[in-house]
Amino acid sequence: MSGHVARKRFGQHFLVDTALIDAIVRQIDPRPGEPLVEIGPGLGALTQPLLERCGALTVIELDRDLAARWRKREGVTVIESDVLKVDFAALADAAGKPLRVVGNLPYNISTPILFHLLEVADRVRDQHFMLQKEVVDRMAAGPGGKDYGRLSVMLQWRYAIEATLDVPPEAFDPPPRVDSAIVRMRPLATPPALDPARLGALVTAAFSQRRKLLRHSLGRWLAEQGFAGSFDLQRRAEEVPVAEYVALAQAVGSAPAAPGA
Repeated sequence: MSGHVARKRFGQHFLVDTALIDAIVRQIDPRPGEPLVEIGPGLGALTQPLLERCGALTVIELDRDLAARWRKREGVTVIESDVLKVDFAALADAAGKPLRVVGNLPYNISTPILFHLLEVADRVRDQHFMLQKEVVDRMAAGPGGKDYGRLSVMLQWRYAIEATLDVPPEAFDPPPRVDSAIVRMRPLATPPALDPARLGALVTAAFSQRRKLLRHSLGRWLAEQGFAGSFDLQRRAEEVPVAEYVALAQAVGSAPAAPGA
């Protein structure tokens, strides 16, 4: 495809580095018959080689001009929509098997997209995304560093996350002002049994004052929940591993509600 001008409001940056495209497609390794969904196909840098390998795929495209172009391609099913409004569970049900989701995500809404997909992780086999490198670093970060935060915990409790490739700005047209990276996300086969909303509230409270000890932030939240168990609050939020946040969310969920709550 050619003749399309990138639209800033859609966060469009088109991948043009052929060697990098080949490396990404090899990592995804699509096979015929797999329910492959691409978010934001753009001009088809990834779409075309993916289509050559798997024969058919679904694309989600908000830009109506690009959506119209893709409708003309054999083997491509087009969903013209904001990705945040797409029912991925319905797509998986229609396919009869877990989805494989890929895409060069719009950097301005990448985190909301990740949380939208988190809700249907049980319907997904894996995800390969191009994202701002800073975001990938946060997604994959372990405890103890500045990159480790709410995003790390809220994704790692449900996925195995691996940063696989760094991508320089010159790999795009137009070049973004940030470095990018490829991340692979595989939903855990047996995730912890918990209420994601409770974990989200807990982690949000913990990192609300990340420079202070947890007794100033998470401690107050736990008191409001009527939690009478033990948890080391003499740490900062970034020092607590994902498994401990998960265990605490489970413990809070099993505790009696506070009076008046």
